[in-house]
Amino acid sequence: MIDPLDTDPPPAVIVETHERVATVTLNRPERRNAVSWQLLVELIDALERVRADAAAAVMVITGAGRDFCVGADLARAKSPHASDHESRTLRGISIDDDLERLGRASLVAEILLTFPKPTIAKINGACAGAGLSIALATDYTVAASRAMINTAFVGAGVSGDLGSAWLLTRAVGTMRARALLLDPVKLTAAEAAELGMVTEVSSDLDARVDELSRKFAHQAPLAMGYAKQNVLDAATQSFTDYLPAEVRRMVETSRSDDARAAARAFIEKRNPA
Repeated sequence: MIDPLDTDPPPAVIVETHERVATVTLNRPERRNAVSWQLLVELIDALERVRADAAAAVMVITGAGRDFCVGADLARAKSPHASDHESRTLRGISIDDDLERLGRASLVAEILLTFPKPTIAKINGACAGAGLSIALATDYTVAASRAMINTAFVGAGVSGDLGSAWLLTRAVGTMRARALLLDPVKLTAAEAAELGMVTEVSSDLDARVDELSRKFAHQAPLAMGYAKQNVLDAATQSFTDYLPAEVRRMVETSRSDDARAAARAFIEKRNPA
């Protein structure tokens, strides 16, 4: 039984690690995992802990209950009882406070985009606004057949945060990103996958994400981390600037123990360890 005198709020983010897979769960199911200041602060801390955890080779991000994350908690933000920490990020006590807080919140997307380990967004339901930014910043997004995807920002009277336009543009292209941001319609998981906002749609979300995470957990970690960095560099650098780092990473990985183990496994026709 819950002690009625215990007023400590439940954690907004839960981290569980099992068999080299860390699962980060957004834990505000009663608010459809809407983004609060508490959730942002706890999520940044959770990402940093998983990044530093040698026992975690892969990270999965999902939402508690029926939804992934519906974006900012607009209902709570409008409440006269909302504290500064509970109100949405754009409503602090001053413009300077807004800038500082939103700048800190943006670390969520930056950490995810540069995360050295494979990341999977497990989209179990509605995914909109800042929730979509979080999903787009991961490496691989798997959506349940019932999931709904929406940029949402303009519909709420705001322009977007957590790297939304940068991430969306690279996922779907400039013209399509403009259309999706200016006309934030609800998309089915299949429609979002066709546009490139979702990697794949699954009728058995749990089984598919478990399969992917186990596979990633047993692949060469250095090679995966460097491959991710190559993609990020390719999105932000000229070809001439990009090549030297690609060459260096290829040389490092080809001389690694992982590469030797993979070569032996290929010759012996078995999975590498």
